[in-house]
Amino acid sequence: MSRASLLGCALAAALLSAGCGGIKSPDLFIVKRSGAGAGAQLTLLVDEEGGVHCNGGPEQKISDSQIVKSRAIAEELEHLASEHLSLTPQPGSVLRYEVREEAGTVRFADNSRGQPAVLRQLVLFVLQTSQQVCHLPE
Repeated sequence: MSRASLLGCALAAALLSAGCGGIKSPDLFIVKRSGAGAGAQLTLLVDEEGGVHCNGGPEQKISDSQIVKSRAIAEELEHLASEHLSLTPQPGSVLRYEVREEAGTVRFADNSRGQPAVLRQLVLFVLQTSQQVCHLPE
């Protein structure tokens, strides 16, 4: 078989797999939130194209502005995740977060001291997504 034929076959196989759902957008991050109260338990998976899965459910879509926010958050989290940042919860903590991305994991609580701004942005993103997309209680 000629080189051109092999290339053609490879391209055809790639196109067929794409048409059958074979190509999936890479994940940006997954957040596991735990704590007290209705809706506190959440696993939120966010992918590069704005697909989110709430607690293992079917894919939902977020808005374009939310996609931009999630990508910015993922970019800023990369350094913290590569250092495996873990901030201690203070007394009275209600919610705890574990964020995993390709570079590593970040752990913190709603009242951990020394939180970089990106963690507060992440908390807001998770809250808004859990209410507006996942339709979980506050």
